[in-house]
This record gives sequence, structure tokens and C-alpha cells, in this order.
Amino acid sequence: MKILVVDDEKTLVKGIKFNLENEGYQVECAYDGAAAVELARNNRFDLLILDVMMPEVDGLDACMRIREFSNVPIIMLTAKSEDADKLMGFECGADDYLTKPFNILELKARVRALLRRAAGVQRMQGGVLTVGDISLNTEERTAMRDGRTVDLTAKEYDLIELLMRNPRRVYSRENLMNVVWGYTYTGDYRTVDVHIRRLREKLERDPAAPEHIMTKWGVGYYFKG
Repeated sequence: MKILVVDDEKTLVKGIKFNLENEGYQVECAYDGAAAVELARNNRFDLLILDVMMPEVDGLDACMRIREFSNVPIIMLTAKSEDADKLMGFECGADDYLTKPFNILELKARVRALLRRAAGVQRMQGGVLTVGDISLNTEERTAMRDGRTVDLTAKEYDLIELLMRNPRRVYSRENLMNVVWGYTYTGDYRTVDVHIRRLREKLERDPAAPEHIMTKWGVGYYFKG
């Protein structure tokens, strides 16, 4: 597995690189957002770790630029703990968020969880899952609507595959965080709402009147076949 670590704090980057390499990962480093975008465009990485506050191009802008050509899993690092900042990161296409200062053991746990999800536990089953005009290729982890490919982030794909494999089963936001994100989440469950809204924008004919990705008011979300 190849990971790109991007932060303008070189000492922090060195520490993250050392710990991830001890876990057997191949690690490449950069120190600003512009370099992150260029490296992500010209190399194949399995995961990116991006700091939010960086010179030239900040992490949020870099994340949005990378999402224009790649669905690589992205973990954002930030010194801010406000929910609004985290939600902004998810809006820009991040898959996970970690607030500084953090325990390196937690970072490694999140890296493993995100890589595991991105690899696709269901991949071995293969095949194409189709409901209405939405199709998932579980081998390639790709989505299509009306025969056209739709670009999804790793977490968006994990979320829609879970819902489509369990039609009409209602999941609370807490359930979805624990299952899809792969660990017990103690933050703002509006993260799920952001991902559901983005999935509707990408997969529903009319996001304001969804036909498949439904809300059970006061309970959670489910997929209607």
C-alpha cells in the first residue's frame, strides 16, 4: 500500500512517515497543497493524508482538485475541532477527519480501517448489483446511473453499497458511522447527512425528491428498490 502524507510541518510528516513505514506501508511526502495535487495526478496512491492549513494551496482546495480526477481515500488533518470545519472537509470530498494533536495509534487505526473499506470486503463476491437505474460493479467499486459512470469517493461507495445490499433496512446515522467508517465515531453524525446528500445529488434523478435513497424521519436512512 502506498500513502502520500502532506503537511507543512516537516517534523510531523517525518513522524507519520516513520510510523506508517513501520506498519509496512510505502510512504511519500509533500509539504504543500500544490505538490499534493501534482503527485496525486501522476502517481497511484492507495490513501492520502492531507493537512488543512498549508501554503500556496490549502488542504481543502487540494482535496477538491484531487476529487476531479481521483477517488483515492483521503484523511484530513486539522488543528481546528469545530464541527463546521469537519463538515467542510467532507463537503470537499474527504473520507475521514482527524484533529491535531492526535494519537499516532488512532491515525494508524483509521488508515487501516479506510484502506480495508476501500479494498472492499464485498469484492470477493464480485458481480454487478443493480436496482432500478443504479448499478454497482462490486469488483471495480464503480457506480453507474442510466448506463453512465458516476464518480464516488470511497466512503460514498461504501455507503451506497451497504444500503443497496440491504434494501428497506433502516440504518440510524450512528449505525452507518460504525459500519461504514469502520470504528466507533464520537463526533458529529451530520457527517452521514453530508454523504447522503452528495449521493442523492450524484445518483438520484431529482435529489429533492429521491426515489431510492430515502429518509425515515427520526430514525435514519434506507434504500428503496
